[in-house]
Amino acid sequence: MSETDLRAAIAREMPGVRADLENLVRIPSIAFEGFDHTQVERSAEAVAELLRGCGLETEIVRHGGQPAVIGHKAAPAGAPTVLLYAHHDVQPTGDPALWTSEPFEPVERDGRLYGRGAADDKAGVMAHVAALRAFGDQLPVGVVVFVEGEEEYGSDSLNDIIAAHLDTLRSDVIVIADSGNWDIGQPALTTSLRGIVNLFAEVKVLKSAVHSGMFGGPVPDALMTLARLLTTLHDEDGEVAVDGLVGREGAGVDYPEDRFRHEGGVVDGVKLIGHGTITDRIWTKPAISVLGIDAPRTFEAANALQPSAKAKISVRLAPGDDPTSAYAAVRAHLEKFVPWGAQIEVTLEAGGSACVIDATGPVYDAARAAFAAAWDGTQPVDMGVGGSIPFIATFQELFPQAAILVTGVEDPYSGAHGPDESLHLGEFERVCVAEALLLKNVAEALTS
Repeated sequence: MSETDLRAAIAREMPGVRADLENLVRIPSIAFEGFDHTQVERSAEAVAELLRGCGLETEIVRHGGQPAVIGHKAAPAGAPTVLLYAHHDVQPTGDPALWTSEPFEPVERDGRLYGRGAADDKAGVMAHVAALRAFGDQLPVGVVVFVEGEEEYGSDSLNDIIAAHLDTLRSDVIVIADSGNWDIGQPALTTSLRGIVNLFAEVKVLKSAVHSGMFGGPVPDALMTLARLLTTLHDEDGEVAVDGLVGREGAGVDYPEDRFRHEGGVVDGVKLIGHGTITDRIWTKPAISVLGIDAPRTFEAANALQPSAKAKISVRLAPGDDPTSAYAAVRAHLEKFVPWGAQIEVTLEAGGSACVIDATGPVYDAARAAFAAAWDGTQPVDMGVGGSIPFIATFQELFPQAAILVTGVEDPYSGAHGPDESLHLGEFERVCVAEALLLKNVAEALTS
């Protein structure tokens, strides 16, 4: 099919693609503990039906975790096989009061579709479906569509699923539709992502709570102790102060501070922390954040010294760092700097590797050409991402000969993981055009 044919086919398919996306968004497929996992099952069934409708041999698989969907169609003679990845599970909504509309009832406002999963990552699922529908029975490559069911919850069973279906998943090109574009009107290929280590630090100063008047003064309460400890993770400028973490400068893409502050919703007057360019600080240097603290809520706090306090700490690792050594470095720091002789226990929750992709060669040329065509001549940016997709390193290890393309449907205003998550509908159609053209270009570049 020609580029003109594919553009017309995508335009024809978009109303149905949007309707199916809205149906997926209505399913609250949250894989976290404490939520109704029958909804994740519903979501997997819905995705499986979409893939069957595209003519793929499809099955729902699981290995101890939530259901994933694998659909595949053999390549024409001499043509390459492309694996298309997305995930159908979503983040919890948080406080529904913070949403303008119901999280699981998709609503269009000002050209954007609002709803949990509308961008991350059910639109990724539907971008794959849109490209397959555009080709119909004229698909020029073999495809494997792999839609995971617990990516937001840590992908605990992913390695087992891959191991069990390794031959089916083996491919020449892997397209991971779980990232974003540089801006509205500016496409991107993601070429690096930070790794992650999440851990807990708990300090203990008393055997049990005691009267704050009778014992306050000489005894350091646990919350004060924890707060003092957490401040040691950064220096006075907010630069990470943990020895042993890897970091570098030279990300090479300009991200103006005013744009960053606007997109991040930084409150007026708040100074940014750390050193280096914005892109250095979010792509190639480590970051440490305190995600939560176990403590009495203020309205129920008694006049008592708390015996213990616990924090969840997230460490984003620069490319080149290792989760095991990074965890050891942070644990050693916390144990060294805990004040006043308090007892401390540091425990690992989870870790994942950073990755760097060498985006050179015919597949990447094919992708850039597809993106530039879909965005009417605008060349894609090679960008890093401050977030983490640890399984990309797994794909790199298991499929070393495959070219890995990290693409996505999000833009800086999508609000993934937060309230009022949304998808720019105009950009979404460009993403669908780009993926169809990518399959066409890859077939032309790699078919023998």
